[in-house]
Amino acid sequence: MNAQQPINVDFFYTNRPMKIRFLILFLFTFCWAKAQEITLMSYNIRLDVASDGENRWDARKEKVAQLMLYNNPDFIGAQEVQHHQLSYLLEQLKPYSSIGVGRDDGKTGGEYSNIFYRTDRFSVLKQSTFWLSPTPDSVSRGWDAACHRVCTYGLFMDKKSKKQFWVFNTHFDHMGSVARLESAKLVLKRIQSLNTKNLPVLFCGDFNSAPEDPPVQLIGSMLKDARNLSPVVHGPADTWNAFQFHEKPKGCIDHIFVSANQWKVTRFATLTDSYDLKYPSDHFPVMATVVFRLNCK
Repeated sequence: MNAQQPINVDFFYTNRPMKIRFLILFLFTFCWAKAQEITLMSYNIRLDVASDGENRWDARKEKVAQLMLYNNPDFIGAQEVQHHQLSYLLEQLKPYSSIGVGRDDGKTGGEYSNIFYRTDRFSVLKQSTFWLSPTPDSVSRGWDAACHRVCTYGLFMDKKSKKQFWVFNTHFDHMGSVARLESAKLVLKRIQSLNTKNLPVLFCGDFNSAPEDPPVQLIGSMLKDARNLSPVVHGPADTWNAFQFHEKPKGCIDHIFVSANQWKVTRFATLTDSYDLKYPSDHFPVMATVVFRLNCK
């Protein structure tokens, strides 16, 4: 019995009618694009405080986990995550692992700005957390900030394509305007010092800053807001709802930034899911879908 001969792809393609060739090319391009898609969600889940009453963590934690699982992003940059909240979410989010540390002690104390990632698709090559202060490599509070603030980052590799890229996640201070601007400067400086190979960058978080505010404007000088780049935008611009279901949300303060010459943004959404006239968190999550540009290594 003769060994099976390999299929001559060029012959198969070039000897088809023009319409069939176009369909083959379209399907190939579509499948390639889907394989290269990466989705990133940024979500301030709201810390666990008893004063939230009917919106306390135990009353809504299942809704937060379900929202994450249903939308199935590759990465979730989360904010205001306390250690017991992180433990619960990792129990629920079976396809995910997490990087990041608590901001109060560099271990488990205080809030995390952690990054959940799908372990079936991505490997972590490097990871760390630094503090938003003049002494970023030690636990510290910066400038006029009311709290310790951190930025967590990872260098990830797509297991199939072997492409590498950076993901950064942060939460800027809610009180200190100097701290927010200096934090933006610090993160951009850290990105530049780490990214010596000019790899693609994704940067998300709760910036406590509107698009017209100096921190976002500064970040926009190096990276671009995914919402502004996307041809498809779903949901409102404002992302802080304060748990007020019957009031208009206030403040577009949650953002996703990308290195625009290396990513193509295809979709962007602000997710306004609710249940029983309540929201899962006092912030809406935002989510962007990006693909590597063809000339991106």
